[in-house]
Amino acid sequence: MASPMSSLGSSPIPTPANEPVRAYAPGSPERARLEAELDRQLGAQIEVPLVINGEQLRTGTTQTMVMPHDHGHVTGTCHQAGEAEVAKALQAAKDAAPGWAAMPWEDRAAIFLRAARLLQDEFRDRLNASTMLGQSKTCHQAEIDAACELVDFFRFNVAYVERMYAEQPQSPGSAVWNRLEYRPLDGFVFAVTPFNFTSIAANLCAAPAMLGNTVIWKPAPTALLSSHYLMELFAAAGLPPGVINFIPGPAAQVGAQVMGDPDLAGVHFTGSTATFKLLWKQAADNLDRYRSYPRIVGETGGKDFVVAHPSADLERLAPALLRGAFEYQGQKCSAASRAYIPESLWPQLRERLVAGMEAMKMGDPRDFSNFLGAVIDDRAYAKHAAAIAEAKAAVGGAVTEILGGECDDAKGYFVRPTVIVTTDPRYATMVEELFGPILTVFVYPDAEFGPILETCDQSTPYALTGAIFAEDRKAVVQAVEGLRFAAGNFYINDKPTGAVVGQQPFGGSRASGTNDKAGSMWNLIRWASPRTIKENLAAPKDWRYPFLG
Repeated sequence: MASPMSSLGSSPIPTPANEPVRAYAPGSPERARLEAELDRQLGAQIEVPLVINGEQLRTGTTQTMVMPHDHGHVTGTCHQAGEAEVAKALQAAKDAAPGWAAMPWEDRAAIFLRAARLLQDEFRDRLNASTMLGQSKTCHQAEIDAACELVDFFRFNVAYVERMYAEQPQSPGSAVWNRLEYRPLDGFVFAVTPFNFTSIAANLCAAPAMLGNTVIWKPAPTALLSSHYLMELFAAAGLPPGVINFIPGPAAQVGAQVMGDPDLAGVHFTGSTATFKLLWKQAADNLDRYRSYPRIVGETGGKDFVVAHPSADLERLAPALLRGAFEYQGQKCSAASRAYIPESLWPQLRERLVAGMEAMKMGDPRDFSNFLGAVIDDRAYAKHAAAIAEAKAAVGGAVTEILGGECDDAKGYFVRPTVIVTTDPRYATMVEELFGPILTVFVYPDAEFGPILETCDQSTPYALTGAIFAEDRKAVVQAVEGLRFAAGNFYINDKPTGAVVGQQPFGGSRASGTNDKAGSMWNLIRWASPRTIKENLAAPKDWRYPFLG
């Protein structure tokens, strides 16, 4: 295969910087452009095809796409892959692999840098609007996701790959030249992507592709509108046919067929813990069929925490909980969903939470005064409504009170911000992932800060994100030590959401995933299979060693 660097000279990658977040203030040009694109997409029902080997395919079996905040409004239809289409996509990925791997590194990098530039300008409104309409994100949540984070993924990951390629072994003396060749994996990568972040969907495909791998992409059925525009972005950037093959379809059929292919070399996944475990079991069941051991990389669920010490600053703690728990309706893997609050702080904190929750407007994201949209679909709504109903039934027992908690699915899947206050640190909503705007609070005696850290660490199987709020530095040190394995991303006096590419590599362990840190070199290295090459420039001419004399 071709050398990762050009044979005609070294070509350093432009130094990446985080994409600035646009404010979309009233009267601003960016707001006017976004509103115009929202109106355009709202008035057009599109037909989303499969894309296999660069060719758009329509199967006739379709899924209707609707808006979560107005589920009576159809944004379009998406064709679904069947067995024949999955087989065609698998073959396309295999056929495209040699040419893509042989492409000089600079040319692969240029494609993704071009994608970043296109997204920065002409595709920005398209991706933001489709994320707002299809996934019910506010303009701010769409901007930090579909625009800024994705631009950052493209630019920083290219720089990380360059850094990887520069990591070379020593060659002592003048007789031996040692080097590492960073090959793509021996087969294709299966990317299974979530609904909640457009940027993650793109990155799960793009990260392996940067290393010369070809990809089969199974998108989330509740994020098809933005996924369609991502495929248009890749094509506009010059990605060759067959490198990323887009096959929406029934999870059971698509997943089983792809996971059973002998050339599966890797799985790049973000989604539920249950689905990830299923994929892992399928890999184990097919292990004897594979040509190589597949790399399995996954970021899954979370039951993310905020622990407040009695010395915590209330003015910072309250906004952190309100934002951390309720932004994007709590549908972030990192969202704060359990909090441990000392008795001395709870009365004042409760007042601030109630005031903030009552002030939060909820509705159509096209109304820029809304802080929240709808949860993603009817299944999510039913799950959240049931958990709130069960908590209401437990008031007087394990639950002392419920703040907020109104639910209405007449037009959209709306769940108001909810705080459940429990007397049991292992109450169901304190330990089980809900993925909605529901925060459960356990109020503990001030003197029991040490034991509450142990409870926080041991009460759930997850270990994704968490935060400590304290002005007492000894308490911060105690929490950092006591919660070392409870979160892969840990925050001191900050909400547990909002990791930025290049600043906070993201991922957790335990039941939260393989902790391969998206947005860093540590994720990208999973998509390379290094080959060591030793060249002897002065090979011995005699088999005898000196000691034999």
